[in-house]
Amino acid sequence: MKIKLSLLALMLVTFMGFSQEKYILSEDSELTITGTSTLHDWTVKAGSMNGVLTYGDELVDVEFQVDASEIKSERGAAMNKKMHGALKAEQHPKIIFKFQNSSNTDGYVINGKLTIAGAEKEVALSSEITKLDNGYSIKGNYPITLKDYGVEPPTAMFGQIVVGDEVTVNYNLVFVKE
Repeated sequence: MKIKLSLLALMLVTFMGFSQEKYILSEDSELTITGTSTLHDWTVKAGSMNGVLTYGDELVDVEFQVDASEIKSERGAAMNKKMHGALKAEQHPKIIFKFQNSSNTDGYVINGKLTIAGAEKEVALSSEITKLDNGYSIKGNYPITLKDYGVEPPTAMFGQIVVGDEVTVNYNLVFVKE
């Protein structure tokens, strides 16, 4: 009897493993951050990200990381230096999202923990998940208050130009089969 139960348990675990597939973050993914300042609106783009998505009958897990020092502005090195300093990129080189759970009642909500500049907060990301030929895309945006993560909004020109405390993270994450 013990052998039959063990065999049944092994088969169940095996079939459960087959029903979940892993996907890796594609280079087609984009993550931008938009915000304001006392001078103009601005956008920066993440240049280096990695992540893994596991999908079965529903979303099982998703984790991704952004290299803080690879978030770049079109406005050049001075803005990048101020931004990387505000993000504490040397002490905390990665911005990390870790999945906790998801729901799909009135649209997909992905709950997880977001770590920026060493500060971790729980977040609920309203997202659109789309099945692709070779994977999935997760698209959405999420407003962030910089000070909630211990990030002091950067300034320039002796404090005359100040970045707004509210920014929006816009993401289109494309995961493809490993």
